[in-house]
Amino acid sequence: MSFLEELVKNKMKLKRTETVVTCANGKRYVEGKNKSVTLLPSDYGFVVDTKPDNVPVMIVDHLYIGSQDCAENKILKDYNITNVLSLGIQVIVEANYKYVQCLDLPETDIELVLVECLPFIQSAVDKKENVLVHCNAGVSRTSMVAIAYLISKGMNYEDAYSLLKSKRPSIQPNIGFIRQLKLLNFARMA
Repeated sequence: MSFLEELVKNKMKLKRTETVVTCANGKRYVEGKNKSVTLLPSDYGFVVDTKPDNVPVMIVDHLYIGSQDCAENKILKDYNITNVLSLGIQVIVEANYKYVQCLDLPETDIELVLVECLPFIQSAVDKKENVLVHCNAGVSRTSMVAIAYLISKGMNYEDAYSLLKSKRPSIQPNIGFIRQLKLLNFARMA
C-alpha cells in the first residue's frame, strides 16, 4: 500500500471536529466540514474597549506618559503639557513636538530611538516644562522610553519598571525592549 493510500485510509478514522478561529478584527468563526458560521460580537476573543484613554499619568516631575488619546490640545492644556514626544504615530498638536519613528517589535534597535528621545525629554525637564511621551496605546514603546529616561537618571530597570507599573498598570514593554533596556550603556549615549 502506498503512503497516499495509507493517509486516505487513516483519514476516514479521524473524528469530526469544529475549530473556533479568531480573526485580526476580533470576529470569531466556527469552522467545520462544509460550514463557516459567524458568532455574535459578544463572542469576540477580547474585550472591545470603546472608552478613550485620555488621562496622562505623571511619572516624575514634568514627565507624563499616555496613549495617543492624550495628545489632544484640550488635554495638553488641562495638564499644562507644552512638549509632546510621539513614538511611531504622528499627531497634530499645539506644542513643542517631536516625532520619532519606532516600531513596537522586539528587534527594533532602541538605542537609535533613545538617542533622539532622551535629549528632548531632558530639555523639557530642565526648563521645568511638562512633556508627554506617547505611542498608540501607551503600553510598550511609551514605557520603554520612560523606563530608559529613569535609568539614565540613576534607577535600575526593576525600580523604573515598578514605578511606571504603579502609576500606569497597563504598561508592558515588549520582550526585546526589556532585554535591550537591561543591557544598554546609557553613559555612551550621553
